[in-house]
Amino acid sequence: MINNPHVFIVILNWNRKDDSLRTLESIENLKINRFRLTTVMVDNGSTDGSAEALTGYKMRKGKYKYIQNPKNLGFAEGNNVGMRWCLNNRADFVMLLNDDTEVHSDLIEELLKVFEKFSDCGVASPKIYFAKGFEFKKRYKESELGKVVWFAGGDIDWNNVYGANHGVDEVDHGQFDKVVDTDFATGCCFFVKGEVLKKIGLFDPKYFAYFEDADLSQRIKFKGFRVLYAPPAKIWHKVSQSSGIGSELNDYFITRNRMLFGMRYASLRAKFALIRESAKFLVSGRVWQKIGIRDFYFRRFGEGSWK
Repeated sequence: MINNPHVFIVILNWNRKDDSLRTLESIENLKINRFRLTTVMVDNGSTDGSAEALTGYKMRKGKYKYIQNPKNLGFAEGNNVGMRWCLNNRADFVMLLNDDTEVHSDLIEELLKVFEKFSDCGVASPKIYFAKGFEFKKRYKESELGKVVWFAGGDIDWNNVYGANHGVDEVDHGQFDKVVDTDFATGCCFFVKGEVLKKIGLFDPKYFAYFEDADLSQRIKFKGFRVLYAPPAKIWHKVSQSSGIGSELNDYFITRNRMLFGMRYASLRAKFALIRESAKFLVSGRVWQKIGIRDFYFRRFGEGSWK
């Protein structure tokens, strides 16, 4: 383990300056006794006044860098811009952190402990709770809010090529407190060694948004590194603030990118199943599902037909 490592946090903002400012404020509470910290805010072509609000932010802990992208490059390439800057500035670790999160003060300290214990770990994600008031279901006691799990590791159903988070909607009673291997680390909080990024590369910009974290997790595994779910490190997440669950954006990118991901990594049998399913989408799918399938076959990736 590197002594006094330099940790870089990359936050990608897109028209959510208020959430991003609250995330920066939570970072100010981090304990940084055993590492150096630089926070990198990347604005993805926002039009809501984010540049004015975020350019001159004064961090009380560590250093701060603001990067302005000329347009929305998507989650994948937008984060790549930040990661490249970090690697060029000799990052030992890079954390990708959603702009609608709040971190626990021990977050990075606990993640570094996991990397110390598991020297073959390439990337890890912490336990992630729903932020209070952002739970999918409204069945919880007041005392349970802030303890409802959104991510405790995840599985990929390789027969159907879908990813699923462990523990979603469960109240945490300590049942998810063990460090375990996971099929993917989530881009909501993706803590990765700088040397791993140098060896393997960054997000594939073809995805634009969705599945890019699962893709990079697979590439990391194929190079012999472990992908870990790493409690007791934890954060809170205002789920799906940028895209909206069940939105047309979801329909387009998840449909298209699931095909891209499955054709790269799934079994031959699962690939044939995806092709059969894609034919059904073209006939009876929702509008943006049809467009997503069309764009996959015409190799229109990145932003594709989404406007």
